[in-house]
Amino acid sequence: MTAWMVRTGHGPAHPISGRRGMAGGEGGARSRGRRVSRVPGVLAGTAALLALACGVGVAHGTGGGGAADASGGHGAHGAPAGGVSAREPGGGGGEPSRKDDVSVAVGGSSWMRAAGVFSPPGSFVPSDALTYDTGLVPAGARIEVTQFADPSGTRVGARLRGLVPGRAYGMHVHTSPCGADPAAAGPHYQHRPAATADPVNEVWLDFRTDEEGDGRAEALHGWGFREGGARSVIIHDRQGGAGERAACFTVPFGPHGRD
Repeated sequence: MTAWMVRTGHGPAHPISGRRGMAGGEGGARSRGRRVSRVPGVLAGTAALLALACGVGVAHGTGGGGAADASGGHGAHGAPAGGVSAREPGGGGGEPSRKDDVSVAVGGSSWMRAAGVFSPPGSFVPSDALTYDTGLVPAGARIEVTQFADPSGTRVGARLRGLVPGRAYGMHVHTSPCGADPAAAGPHYQHRPAATADPVNEVWLDFRTDEEGDGRAEALHGWGFREGGARSVIIHDRQGGAGERAACFTVPFGPHGRD
């Protein structure tokens, strides 16, 4: 079992496949992982554009669960740079709390993207992105989560806008959807049940914001999510394996696409 984790600040992400993880942000980590096979970018891009042309809104990928990517705007395991949509997180029309969600399956792989705008629980417009601490995650801040999965592994990425400038945040994939109670999202998703938290057995997306309050992070693992087992990301008030839950975004991750 291998895993790569890349923490970065604002700026272009480094392609993961075939390269070593690069440390970024405070407390960044550097590790090695095996190469992950690339899916032809042209096929993924073509399928994605066809999906949009057919009017895809919130789409659920193969394997059940739902939709979300690995880097909205930068490629994942060979997914086309820019993906299906080149819009900023939360851009586009429709419900303001969740926009431009898309999921595309190509052969044995799948790519998905979900974006949302944070609001407090109980807001007039229901949202899948909830902030429990508006001092750390202001209402109106935006998030985009992406996933690319194939039989060789899973790449998850996140982009955020409108947070506190120059601050370190922790973020992990959790097992359940968000709720008014921060505890509703359940514990960290773990590949194998364990008593302790670690970035090899879990998906950690710690990041540091730039001077404008924007941040991004990526994680690559040689394993995939269980169907229905990963349903959200939690933003914590500090990096590492714990911390207070400042915000939550419901993202129904899925296993890799099936033929």
